[in-house]
Amino acid sequence: MRLTLPKPFDGHAHLRDGAMLKAVLPYTVRQFGSAIVMPNLKTPVTTTARAKAYRDEIRAALPLGAAFEPLMTLYLTDTTNSDDLEQGFKEGVLTAAKLYPANATTGSAFGVSDIQVLAKVLECMQRIGMPLSVHGEVTDPDVDIFDREAVFLNKILIPLRRHFPALRIVFEHLTCAESVDYVLTEGQDGLIAGTITAHHLRLNRSDLFKGGLRPHLYNNPIPKKESDRKALITAATSGGRMFFLGTDSAPHSRTAKEGAVIASGCFTHVNALELCAQVFQDDGALDRLEAFASLNGPAFYGFPVAKDMLGLEKLEKPLSALKPILTSDGAEIVPFNDGAPLFWRLTD
Repeated sequence: MRLTLPKPFDGHAHLRDGAMLKAVLPYTVRQFGSAIVMPNLKTPVTTTARAKAYRDEIRAALPLGAAFEPLMTLYLTDTTNSDDLEQGFKEGVLTAAKLYPANATTGSAFGVSDIQVLAKVLECMQRIGMPLSVHGEVTDPDVDIFDREAVFLNKILIPLRRHFPALRIVFEHLTCAESVDYVLTEGQDGLIAGTITAHHLRLNRSDLFKGGLRPHLYNNPIPKKESDRKALITAATSGGRMFFLGTDSAPHSRTAKEGAVIASGCFTHVNALELCAQVFQDDGALDRLEAFASLNGPAFYGFPVAKDMLGLEKLEKPLSALKPILTSDGAEIVPFNDGAPLFWRLTD
């Protein structure tokens, strides 16, 4: 069995910088024609000038002849300059702005302390049609980690849309059924969408502890119940225009993932499309993979669908586990592997 689809669009990708960027980028461009690039570097991308510089770094690291477009985002802070943001968007440097609640996930220490301080910025974004990309978790220590997304939805996102009804919003890396239902209902007007990762389609929270704690499966937002995973699969395979792939592929060194305190993130740019194909096949929905991976994301952002094509083929035997990737400075990056059989591979 073979599939052919336009080169997919990644609605949420971490490419890092320096040696790690150069190590992971060849895998990214093999799977994707373009990607919304996250701005949470160690020195976050908080200005248009910084976004330009980061885009230049990514382009300079591309393999020779690679056709890949990095789509830049601005890291919102309590002091974001709305004039700079507007200029960056109008110049085509910035595609979206990213809301990280302070200390919600990796690289979010500079994030927003209170959504109300962004009123001027959000008014500007609503006026110019610039999408807001949202990491949807509250950081209140009194809220259980498994409830943070649902609480964010009710406490932050719903009131936010009430105040800014024309603001275009991407609710990133959905993990719970409540969020799926919200995006399905509210996304009918084309102003709100939700991204879903390959690893959240594969994992529930119990998978993190099978046979012992599995650090390379740990990510934020943390996977939820099996019923939530099934809701994500139903959304992804529905063909609905408001849902599209956003891998949240987040490479870390092995040393950062294995220790007393470990980093959050799964590196899936090696096998994201294979993982999705397996989920869609298991759900009897291979005919809708193209919409989820290649069509819905560009449509929401107003970009053309990729002209280049990507092939997938079904194997008789499952793939072997992928080997770690080495960076030029000696770090190892471990690709995502949940232990479940995977019968699809990309074809050149």
